[in-house]
Amino acid sequence: MKWLLRLPRLARFLVYYVWEIILSNLKVAYDIVTPDYFMKPGVVAVPLTVKSDFQIFLVANFITMTPGTLSMDVSNDKKTLYVHAMYIDDETEIKQSLKNGIEAAVIRLFAD
Repeated sequence: MKWLLRLPRLARFLVYYVWEIILSNLKVAYDIVTPDYFMKPGVVAVPLTVKSDFQIFLVANFITMTPGTLSMDVSNDKKTLYVHAMYIDDETEIKQSLKNGIEAAVIRLFAD
């Protein structure tokens, strides 16, 4: 019965994630079709709020499935996720975007 209460959260998450995929695809496609070079690739260390292995797994995989980002590794203490991003204009902004975006969505999905 508890899973039934999570269905609206799952629906909101899926809508959010599909929107993120669309935006990311548009950004990468724009960079491909224009003659200018907009990429500023790099690796950022994102501090994690999620604690369980399954939630870390979800966050890392949703980040990887989003065009322009790739989860590389999780620290041994499971407090930091290393992410390669194609567009790093501001490292702090990327970290906040990932924490307030995908990680926060996963936290809301499993909130009791």
